[in-house]
Amino acid sequence: MSDERPVDWKLLAQFSPLDGMKQENQISLARKMALHKLDPGTLLFREGDQARNTIWLVSGAVSLSEGNQVSGMVTAGTPDARNPIAFKNAPPRSCRAIDEVEYLSIDSELLDMILTWDQTGVYEVTELRSAPPDDWMSTLLQSRAMQRIPPTNLQAIFMRMQRTPMRAGDVVIRQGDEGDYFYAIVSGKCAVTRETPLSKDGIRLAELTVGDIFGEDALISESKRNASVTMLTDGILMRLNKQDFRELLNEPVLRWVNAEQARTLVAQGGRWLDVRLPSEFQNSAVDDAINIPLVFIRLKLNLLQKDTPYVVYCDTGRRSSAAAFILVEKGFNAYVLRGGVSSLNG
Repeated sequence: MSDERPVDWKLLAQFSPLDGMKQENQISLARKMALHKLDPGTLLFREGDQARNTIWLVSGAVSLSEGNQVSGMVTAGTPDARNPIAFKNAPPRSCRAIDEVEYLSIDSELLDMILTWDQTGVYEVTELRSAPPDDWMSTLLQSRAMQRIPPTNLQAIFMRMQRTPMRAGDVVIRQGDEGDYFYAIVSGKCAVTRETPLSKDGIRLAELTVGDIFGEDALISESKRNASVTMLTDGILMRLNKQDFRELLNEPVLRWVNAEQARTLVAQGGRWLDVRLPSEFQNSAVDDAINIPLVFIRLKLNLLQKDTPYVVYCDTGRRSSAAAFILVEKGFNAYVLRGGVSSLNG
């Protein structure tokens, strides 16, 4: 049996390197963790899996083994137990509960980013006292897009972001305008709508809340806004200007491939994803490609599989790079075809 319960932030001070974090950040981190319980004889992790999560032993004892040989034992409350039993660069080994144990666990990549920000002074709960920054930051941190960005870039992103209070009814982005900012929601809710010839009031495409991001499409593709975003409630947004976005966030996230690399990815189980309009797709489609126009990509995510690599393409790379950014942020494995569909004819 395995169950979990909330974590008292003071518990984190018993373990390294959590004991070196600022108190306000320990409190924030504890809200995102759970205390797990495991029965005797249960395998906690196998060789090769221990790098995914950082794990600390809170109570009980565990055995560590390499291959079929037991290589050690760790008992809660001892000096050895202050350090994690599983971590990013740990040697390959398995871990099994000797008796009933309790343990703490957190994604290793997320922990590394939080520690970096804690130590640089960027990840400060007190910087935004009027809003719950731990919620929006934690949500943002756990996205695949943020995990691809170098720590130095992440620090710069949060230092350059501007805090912007908003009122219900405020139009943050207007369809047809030039792109100027990338946004993250700290508090409040927004509606995304798109005007069509049949609906001047706009069709609601999505509702966004704390931790969601928007506005990246036009910045990446260097095109006009394809939808409007309006505040449904009072709230606070963090915004990053176009130049900083492209320098710090866009390029590190995107993975570009040439025609040969793209064909190899598809041959190994990937899929072509065409984000042009249906009429463009019909005129020059790649065999076995899926067609989801950029404007509908957020609405059609349920048609895609997160365990499948997608080679995203359009005519030039602009629309496909915008689509790939959205896919990566939502946890998909996406690549951008450099040079667009014409590069496949070479």
